[in-house]
Amino acid sequence: MKPVTLKEIAEQLNISVTTVSKALKDYPDISKKTKAMVKELAQTLNYKPNAFAVNLRTKESKTIGLIIPEIVHHFFSSVIKGIVAQAEKKGYLVIILQSNESYDLEKKQIQLLMSQRVDGILISLANGTAEYNHITDVLAQDKPLVMFDKIAKIVKCSKVIIDDRKAAYTATQHLIDTGCKRIAHFRGALLPQNSIDRFLGYKKALLDNNMPYDPSLVYICECGDNSFEEGKMNARQLLKDHNNVDGIFINTDLVAIGAITEFNEQGVKIPEDISIVGFSNWFMSSVISPSLTTIDQPGFEMGKAAFKQLYREMQQVKKKEPIVYKEIVLETGLIKRQSTKEVLHKMKQI
Repeated sequence: MKPVTLKEIAEQLNISVTTVSKALKDYPDISKKTKAMVKELAQTLNYKPNAFAVNLRTKESKTIGLIIPEIVHHFFSSVIKGIVAQAEKKGYLVIILQSNESYDLEKKQIQLLMSQRVDGILISLANGTAEYNHITDVLAQDKPLVMFDKIAKIVKCSKVIIDDRKAAYTATQHLIDTGCKRIAHFRGALLPQNSIDRFLGYKKALLDNNMPYDPSLVYICECGDNSFEEGKMNARQLLKDHNNVDGIFINTDLVAIGAITEFNEQGVKIPEDISIVGFSNWFMSSVISPSLTTIDQPGFEMGKAAFKQLYREMQQVKKKEPIVYKEIVLETGLIKRQSTKEVLHKMKQI
């Protein structure tokens, strides 16, 4: 059934479209009798205002755009829940788009959201994103945009993140404290800032403990749809390349679960032979055998914080105030489970 238009109401009442429009908006120069007549017919015909036209008038669409690399990823699904929960409280709808870790698709999605006149954009960058003109173009139009998780440090905008370097340092230090002497790292793709920071945190923990950094112990995972298989593949390769690795810090839990599965199949005992620490605290981390020690990444809280910051910026635009950018850093924690040994008690120096 086609939506009823102002023109159809005007034709039935033998008045102008302008009069119908003014009557529905309660303009004072329209008589009470005409207003009542127009509103009654509009209700009878189930007339709905054109959302695009309303947006042009109010300069608000009450929608925001959300671009994420993967919807099915546990962490990002938690972020979505946090964003939607806050958005609903403020009367906003969320348009959710998945970039599939593609820079080209991410650019097209930004263009789509801008054409839809969303009031603001939340984005976690794709692994393939190395240039940011599509982001800076949005910001240049005073459109509120907040990055979260996977960000670009060089882009001047608000960001909601964790301290990935500190969290990775904590994970690696835990392996060292449990007695590991030769620690590998399954890192993420080369471009994302969070992947870079986790690698740097791993490396710094080694150097701070007078342990040599060996680049042959670093294995790259793209951490996309094949994360589980990448974990298995890298675990197999590690066993071929090295026979003395006793600990691994892994960039994300799904890769870690793939590695644990491969080690179980090959008879490698965890944590007796190799200890493993993951990242994100995916729900499967607690049910796999052995359960996975991991960094707890607060997805739901990140989603809430990202929307709250975006909402602040949308209000600033509405009031014609300058946008105030903020960097919000959320806390993480280490969840100790069965994939790592007990911490060794260090002898006190006398």
